[in-house]
Amino acid sequence: MLACHYIYPFLFLSFSFGHHALYSSILSCPSPSQWPSLTQRACLSSWGCSVSGARCRSGATMRFLSTHQDLDFQLSRVQISSILRANEQAVSIPEFDGRGLSAVRKFESNQLAANTPNEDRRSAATCLQTKGMLFGVFDGHGGWACAQAVSERLLYYVAVAMMSQRELEELEHCMEQSRPVPPILQWYKNHGDYNYRESASLYVEHLRVFWQELLDSEEHGNGMSPPDALYYAFKRLDTDISLEAQVPHSSDLIRSTAIQVAFAGSTACVAHVGTDGIHVANAGDCRAVLGVQEEDGSWSALPLSQDHNAQNQAELERLRAQHPPSERDTVITDNRLLGILMPLRSFGDVRFKWSLELQQSVLESLESGIELDFLNLYQYTPPNYLSPPYLDVAPQLTYHSLRPQDRFLILGSDGLWDEMSSEEAVRLVGEHLSGIHLQAPVSPTERQLNLGQMQELLWKRRALAMPTLDPNAATHLIRHALGTGQYGELCQEKLASMLALPEDLARMYRDDITATVVYLNSDLNKQYGW
Repeated sequence: MLACHYIYPFLFLSFSFGHHALYSSILSCPSPSQWPSLTQRACLSSWGCSVSGARCRSGATMRFLSTHQDLDFQLSRVQISSILRANEQAVSIPEFDGRGLSAVRKFESNQLAANTPNEDRRSAATCLQTKGMLFGVFDGHGGWACAQAVSERLLYYVAVAMMSQRELEELEHCMEQSRPVPPILQWYKNHGDYNYRESASLYVEHLRVFWQELLDSEEHGNGMSPPDALYYAFKRLDTDISLEAQVPHSSDLIRSTAIQVAFAGSTACVAHVGTDGIHVANAGDCRAVLGVQEEDGSWSALPLSQDHNAQNQAELERLRAQHPPSERDTVITDNRLLGILMPLRSFGDVRFKWSLELQQSVLESLESGIELDFLNLYQYTPPNYLSPPYLDVAPQLTYHSLRPQDRFLILGSDGLWDEMSSEEAVRLVGEHLSGIHLQAPVSPTERQLNLGQMQELLWKRRALAMPTLDPNAATHLIRHALGTGQYGELCQEKLASMLALPEDLARMYRDDITATVVYLNSDLNKQYGW
């Protein structure tokens, strides 16, 4: 079973594990001939259908019925591509924008939801008052509210922090005179992107307070460097999210939204790409990977972030050192923070940051007429909650000076990395970019293979040479993440079954996936002698 970011023991009481066995048996069948016949219809408890038992050819017991609500696992290639490409985005960037040369040639992005609605978000924008571009991937948990707010706001905080005092004074003067404010960012929005319109005025108000405080600082001068701006923006936005949930607002809708944002959570990985290099700020388990083309044409992956989870030993020691020795064995339980949360850094998630008294006070202050059923989820107190805060959003910063061999940057949510390694992702994008599928010569060891092993090697080599189906590299990644078979080939049956899962079971087998591929301007690299 795929692990979710959150675990609540009581949530599993409503899930029928017979249904899990059904879909496990379907996904494990190597071909459609082993799937249930069209008269054997899968039944979900939420539909309230009567059921009968049967056994798949693989031996697994299943539940099915005959109903008009059919589960069609026989998606056509056209249907599969239509689903995969529904949220893709491709943007070409001018090499010269009037202010300088761009380090980015183009970027391609895509998302595929498992949750309903999708809890991942993505952002991309050009800094108009300073230099460089900003790209972000945000993986929400406990709902999509926090990821949505962070995706809308964080890049503004970074851009404002990099602006000089003179530029901030111009912003403030325009606000005081009720004149149009010079644009801070040029956003690259996708058709499916959503904004919190009701909270826009609140977000602008707090962004203004942020730049006013920067103006009051005697040290701001020419603005912060990209790494300082990234770090400060992460911390400041999380503070604003926390405070907005504690204070009165002009409407119940804004109030309820602020509380949803604060009690939900989101990881974040943001990259500032400029002619001086790439600065990455990461909090959580999204990931940034650089695609490097070696002299022989092969591809290698250079990590520009580290996952903040229980597999990161340094992260575990950092967290344990912040709490009394008596909590050493309870801070992380079952590879989760307090046995509940997988990422060990994130925005929001105030249930792991606030005192229990503050949490209770905020929840009790809500108007009784407000529909806040979502808060029932947050009434659950984490076990061993003794010395908060247990969670922080302080990002880990990485800098990389660009070189001619640095060809692209991949930003992905953990749904992508659950399915493939960084090296595999770089190889897929690199071969998609070059159109060349490199095959290593047969090694002396491989020459000793028997006939069956040689056949397997042949299948693997043939899979690597398969033509690309998607012009968009992010779509190419998602297709391979879900549809790669035993030998590395694209398996139509596996891909169809993964995409045909009903909404209330899809999350049991895969996570939301977001991928953004940023192509670097290699001509610029050569010009600068990187």
